[in-house]
Amino acid sequence: MVYVADSIVPARFLTLTGHLTITLLIFWAKDESIKVCLPPDHTPEDYEYKNKELTVGLSIALGLIGFEFLGFLFGITMFMPMVSMISISCHASACVLLAYFIFDKWDCRNYWWVFGTCSAVPALTEATVIFTMLAFRKL
Repeated sequence: MVYVADSIVPARFLTLTGHLTITLLIFWAKDESIKVCLPPDHTPEDYEYKNKELTVGLSIALGLIGFEFLGFLFGITMFMPMVSMISISCHASACVLLAYFIFDKWDCRNYWWVFGTCSAVPALTEATVIFTMLAFRKL
C-alpha cells in the first residue's frame, strides 16, 4: 500500500519549487512584462509606477513562497494532507498561469489575480495552521 505522504510530499515540494522558479524568472525579466503592460505612448512616470507595482507584487510573492517553504521544510505542515492539497493545487495553478503570463504577454493587472489566488491563499492556510499549532498546541 502506498502512503499518502509518499506522493503528496514530493508533489508539494516540486510545485513550490516550480512556482518559486517562475516567479524568479518574471522578476529577472520584469522589463519585458512592464513594456507589455504599457501603451506605446507611455511616459517615464507610467513605467516607474508599473515597475514599482510589479516589483512589490513579485517581492511579496517571493516572501510568501519562502514562508511556505519554511513551514514545509521544518515539518510543521509537511504531513498534513489537506494543507498539502491546497498548496499543491494553488502552486500548480500558479505555475501554469504564470507561464501563460510570460508567453502570452498578459497585462500586469492579471498578475494580481494570480497572486491573490495562488500565492496568498496557500500562505494564509500555512499561517493559520502554524498559528493554531503554536497557540493551541494541536497537531
